[in-house]
Amino acid sequence: MSPLIEINDPALAAQDTILIDARGGQDSYQRYLAGHLNHAIYADLDQHLTTKPDDPAFGGRHPLPNIQEFAVLLGNWGITPKSHVVVYDDKSGAFSASRLWWMLRAIGHENVQVLNGGLQAAKDAGVALSTEAYTPVAVDPYPVTHEYANTVEIAEAGEAAQDPSRLVIDVRETPRYLGQTEPLDLIAGHIPGALNLPYINNLGADGKYLSADELRKAYDAAIGDVAHDQVIVHCGSGVTACHTLLGMDYAGISGPKLYVGSWSEWSRRDLPIGKEER
Repeated sequence: MSPLIEINDPALAAQDTILIDARGGQDSYQRYLAGHLNHAIYADLDQHLTTKPDDPAFGGRHPLPNIQEFAVLLGNWGITPKSHVVVYDDKSGAFSASRLWWMLRAIGHENVQVLNGGLQAAKDAGVALSTEAYTPVAVDPYPVTHEYANTVEIAEAGEAAQDPSRLVIDVRETPRYLGQTEPLDLIAGHIPGALNLPYINNLGADGKYLSADELRKAYDAAIGDVAHDQVIVHCGSGVTACHTLLGMDYAGISGPKLYVGSWSEWSRRDLPIGKEER
């Protein structure tokens, strides 16, 4: 199954499709109430897709929620292993939508897609939006059998960035990577040895992902001869990195891993900081 679904796909309107409006930010619920796809469940990054960190130096700003708590949440949303889940946000999938896609895939749920172009694609297509909060019918907790797959910890990320047979990709905006600015974390810069490949490059001017062929060419140029399962992707706090992991999957690249703590963890641990002039 493609990780992306288009707004004109009839599966979006299927009775058994579970739609999730996954936004972030302090006013995300207000934005949801202002207009969302009919029967879309509200999901918030901080409330549902992360756990509050005791100290961002250990796990970053958006650590993954406890796996059993996530299983209960999925059950409350009516999601079972057979469910077709479609997720979207209002940031072209770059915020919580791709994060939830990755989380579901990481527990083994394959039948999940992200709406290409997000809420704007629905608006552009003239889809009527709802302003009523939707309450799903809850089921039993999702039967998780393992922890989130394909993650790495801080030590492995640092070692991989210095290993020519491995690759660490930083998807943040280039000025943040270069150390010219840092709007969210305490120190500007990057993990020494990490390659900058901004997630925004995944998108065309229309806010949708580039074609699979275009993405594959860009990723192949960056990855080179490194085995795909030796690639680690990170961002500021393990959210927008999932946008690139989704793009890689769409381009036929499987195996890259997520460094969840990302820059928000690394930059708080008194570790080497890379800065470059460009």
